Amino acid sequence: MRTTICALLVALAAIEAGCSRAPAISSQESMDRDLMEITIPQLEQLYASHKYTVTEVVRWHVARIQKYNGIYRALQNLDMPGALATAAREDEEAKGGLVRGSLWGVPIVTKANTSIRGLITTDGWKGYTIPGHELVAPKDATIVAKLRAAGAVIIGQTNMPDFAASDTNRSTAYGRTGNAYDVRFSPGGSSGGTVTAVTSNFAILGNGTDTGNSIRMPAATSSVVGVFPTRGLVSIGGIAPLDWLLDNTGPIARDVTDAAIALGVMAGEDPRDPRTIGSAAKAQPGPYTQYLKADALKGKRFGVPVIVLDGAGIPFQGISESESPAEVKKDMDDATLPLRPETREAFMKALDGLRAAGATVVFDDSILPDSFAVTVARVGTVPYIREGTEKFLAEFGPPQYHSAEEYQKAVGSPLPATIIGGKDPSAPKNRRPVIQAVFETDPHAEANVHGPRKRALDTYTETLDRLHLDGYVYPATQMPPPDETMEQDGKISGGPHSATGWVNMIGIPAVVVPGGFYPSGLPFGLEISARPWKDGDLLSWAYAYEQATHHRRPPVLVEKGLLPNAR
Repeated sequence: MRTTICALLVALAAIEAGCSRAPAISSQESMDRDLMEITIPQLEQLYASHKYTVTEVVRWHVARIQKYNGIYRALQNLDMPGALATAAREDEEAKGGLVRGSLWGVPIVTKANTSIRGLITTDGWKGYTIPGHELVAPKDATIVAKLRAAGAVIIGQTNMPDFAASDTNRSTAYGRTGNAYDVRFSPGGSSGGTVTAVTSNFAILGNGTDTGNSIRMPAATSSVVGVFPTRGLVSIGGIAPLDWLLDNTGPIARDVTDAAIALGVMAGEDPRDPRTIGSAAKAQPGPYTQYLKADALKGKRFGVPVIVLDGAGIPFQGISESESPAEVKKDMDDATLPLRPETREAFMKALDGLRAAGATVVFDDSILPDSFAVTVARVGTVPYIREGTEKFLAEFGPPQYHSAEEYQKAVGSPLPATIIGGKDPSAPKNRRPVIQAVFETDPHAEANVHGPRKRALDTYTETLDRLHLDGYVYPATQMPPPDETMEQDGKISGGPHSATGWVNMIGIPAVVVPGGFYPSGLPFGLEISARPWKDGDLLSWAYAYEQATHHRRPPVLVEKGLLPNAR
């Protein structure tokens, strides 16, 4: 009997011990199941049922970053203390029945050119990280303040190329970001860090910035939704500019609903950004989730722009009035980017989903032809880039410098021509540097920007009217994501990879949605654009396409890099 009792006690102890361990295993499995690919509405339900705290959700996302970021290098800076402090505060708020914002408890990331109070705004560039001269933000960018007010938990800052001036994601401040679907390939730039973080479930959403394609092209590489709002709907105040006359910011998310929620938070007028003044009277009102209907594509007509199919040459930042005819021809010839056959095939296949959802796709040689490219290419913004940098540093620079001149005095070397103008080292030796001017008072501003922008926008809307089109549809990139382990066309690819910079030049809204996958397993993205200020309609079409196709599938991440430190 003694032996039997002892055996029973041992067995009971073993069962009890096993039971004490089981919840930890079960809890981790449950969190993985609940939080992987979670949407904002689903997360709200989990919080409402008290299944998880904000701190637990934040820690789950941080754990994924700590496990995989060394391979993919999506985040430059993980702000764990700040994120956990916000999470703890919100967990306390939850006990008091506080009315919650639309992003309450949602872990997000922001791009490294977007000012966060107390953190370094690297802008991807090592020159802003020099010890003792770091560009530490004195306050939040406008959208960061809005995201915080809505309850978002900022986990960290995402990697980006220097000054956002690349179609791939190689940074002197942090190195290279790899594509989550295959780390050897590019995630696109300059919002490649954000798309890799979001598609990898490091965060639920993030912001990107876009001067020539930099939200939309990376979104296409990574099976996520990227929104380029009507320029002026969302403020760029507090975001380090590449070209303030073309720059924009918008949400990047895994589905259209989350992107619509985030856009509603980010939108609004802001004195720091003059183009937003008066936007409330012109824009379709939020919340943008009210436009999301599964049948929104029925009866709609979309034209396919000839300039994208032909890869017409539209130089980044356009062509200023001062260029000679020979320089204009060379710039446009150099910017020609043919559509790759495999991308054309993926695009045609993606259109099947649009048609299945009830839309008509129109091919016509008069839809934004090469003559449109000639017009829009004359939107030349280079003469005004220094003004944007000076205004940014004046308000968001650190105590050591509030201008380009003060930066040079403090550090001993100048800011690069990329953001202040002057001689571009990559330009032909006989090419004259573009003289910098103040946009608001420059007598050439009409010829450089206002005039060609109006003519191009008139053509854009006239074509919609003439052919009874609701919008345009086209590939977000001209090629699949390039392999960055080998040279292509004689060099490691740095871009251009897309032919959609004309969207920035006229400021119309566009969105990229997952459009399928190449045979290689890398994603293809479909881009749709609309009339100015019809952002709600645009999101409704993206939502209907998403619901009809369900193209997105998450990547399978690896724990060992195929490249040294993913650089």
